[in-house]
Amino acid sequence: MGSFDFLILAPVGSIFALGFAFYLAMSVLKQDQGTDRMKEIAAAVRVGAQAYLKRQYLGVSIFFAAVFCILLALAWKGYLVIFVPFAFLTGGFFSGLSGFIGMTIATQASNRTAAAAMKSLNSGLRVAFSSGAVMGLTVVGLGLLDLSVWYYFLNWYYGAHPAAIPANMDKIAAITSTMLCFGMGASSQALFARVGGGIFTKAADVGADLVGKVEAGIPEDDPRNPAVIADNVGDNVGDVAGMGADLYESYCGSIVATSALGVAAGLGVAGVTVPMVMAAIGVLASVVGTFFVQSKEDASQSVLLAALRKGVFTSSFIVAIASYFLIKHTLGAEHMGVYWAVISGLVAGVLIGLITEYYTSSGFKPTQTIADSAVTGPATVIISGLAVGMMSTAWPVIIVCASIMISFFVSGGAANFNSGLYGIAISAVGMLSTLGITLATDAYGPVADNAGGNAEMSHLPPEVRKRTDALDSLGNTTAATGKGFAIGSAALTALALIAAYRDEILIKSDKLIEMSLMNPQVLIGLFIGGMLPFLFCSMTMRAVGRAAGKIVVEVRRQFKEIVGLMEGKAKPDYASVVTIATAAAQKEMVLPALLAVIAPIVVGIFIGVEGVGGLLCGSLVTGFVLAVMMANSGGAWDNAKKFIEEGHHGGKGSPAHKAAVVGDTVGDPFKDTSGPSLNILIKLMSMVSIVFAAFIIGNTFLK
Repeated sequence: MGSFDFLILAPVGSIFALGFAFYLAMSVLKQDQGTDRMKEIAAAVRVGAQAYLKRQYLGVSIFFAAVFCILLALAWKGYLVIFVPFAFLTGGFFSGLSGFIGMTIATQASNRTAAAAMKSLNSGLRVAFSSGAVMGLTVVGLGLLDLSVWYYFLNWYYGAHPAAIPANMDKIAAITSTMLCFGMGASSQALFARVGGGIFTKAADVGADLVGKVEAGIPEDDPRNPAVIADNVGDNVGDVAGMGADLYESYCGSIVATSALGVAAGLGVAGVTVPMVMAAIGVLASVVGTFFVQSKEDASQSVLLAALRKGVFTSSFIVAIASYFLIKHTLGAEHMGVYWAVISGLVAGVLIGLITEYYTSSGFKPTQTIADSAVTGPATVIISGLAVGMMSTAWPVIIVCASIMISFFVSGGAANFNSGLYGIAISAVGMLSTLGITLATDAYGPVADNAGGNAEMSHLPPEVRKRTDALDSLGNTTAATGKGFAIGSAALTALALIAAYRDEILIKSDKLIEMSLMNPQVLIGLFIGGMLPFLFCSMTMRAVGRAAGKIVVEVRRQFKEIVGLMEGKAKPDYASVVTIATAAAQKEMVLPALLAVIAPIVVGIFIGVEGVGGLLCGSLVTGFVLAVMMANSGGAWDNAKKFIEEGHHGGKGSPAHKAAVVGDTVGDPFKDTSGPSLNILIKLMSMVSIVFAAFIIGNTFLK
């Protein structure tokens, strides 16, 4: 069998992933929905989430229409291949669709998870995890489908019309160069989903916590709190739809960048086959891994973590074994170093997950130290949380550096620079190959969180709430682990995209860009790129603050004006808070998203292609470290609060608990808005630079 034949596994894998996701979705929908009250609460969350996404997609469609027209004009001017504007649309469409499907099943699963938790902890875990697996498998299924369709279409088109192949390229180079531009649509949709959803979810969360817990002294998810439904809606639109779009973009971006670098390294079709088929193998491995996620009736976090780890480790082991035979057959024995690059990516992903778990789980010292500091007030909680976040950056940076170094040299980078770059890119594909199950462990978190809220608002027995609390606490850790995984994979993917940008400049201008630090254009780009993540985070944090302020005012108004609300004799107006959060999120997400699109183009025009290279490198370094710090600080603050709620330091309602709530409130936009959005910022700027490379070359002031 020739290497080309292996490529058929990519569309087959995509169909298998979507088919199994459909099976899991049906199995979740068959579960008991619980009492009428549980159904009513879930329906309110579902309606709010759908209304938000409908409004978001309407706003984003205007952006996509405008950019489509710009790309079409550039194609007519000869700067782009004519297929790029249309692929931009498909990338954005499938990215949005994956988020929508994941959110739809997540909002259907929350009350079913709570109902299953009435039977046993394992039943609740299986329902929540199955709904998360729908998200994971939908992302990889749609991603592989989009890439496969475009690959086979371009292969046919360039085969039938060889005159359409750009000068100085063969067919496979033309295919990969064209496909490289497709990620901009997915990246754009991901940034809107992440930023908009993050602003919504954290504005609602902060508003609910500050007025409900701190001022009114009522428990989390208390039905008297007017912001409680908006808080649950936010978990779905931010942590499910947003994370799905984010990792869809990383997944596709790593594959297309690796394919382009494989061709640049002289591997031809085989260089494209390996990442595409590895992704298909990852689908099968993820499906097998889902069957290993089971737990005994023990609510300790260590037992639940072990259950999820078993599934992830099983999937990683399958990919490690299958990749050996794939690479040996496709690339040949002389390129077996590429296999060790894959292993380095897999190991790096697992290690980053474990380290993130250590710094954010309440079962370990860093988070417990933050809980201890709550005894002396909110200020010490903030200080210790920031310190934990900063310390947590060290090992992920070292691991990613080690993975880059190993991948480069084992792939033959010392003899052939492009082969080394291919090794770095394939390590990102290795890290993301098990995305079907790693994303499932992340998307599981919001479902468990909503299930806990449903149990509280439905006044279910204490033992049920104990089970859902255990699942929710685990969800906070898996969410932090998922964010660490997303950040690590984003760093490797962005590095591959920067290398691909360099190659694009070489192809389009016959000029190898000079990336020396002694080049003032590069140095200026580095400074601007290093600053952009901080500017971006400032914009998103301020947006959350402004939106949360509006919600705080509305919740206070309802507590003051609705007679009998605090006594439980009257119902709050949940819809008004959802409306305020939706409007604020749509308004506030525009400027941060535009920053990512405009910055590389402006820098390119005024400083040149070397300046853009510096910009991408600078934003990658500071963005990666800042994202790790913010995600881990936020996760640790959250679990420190939950650690106290378990009965430590006086438990719920104690001064230590109130101090921890303040820390959690600060951490909310850290871990769910600004931090995760940085992944997409660094990748979107790389994608924009690649798409507009020819335009920048032709119009820069510094030739």
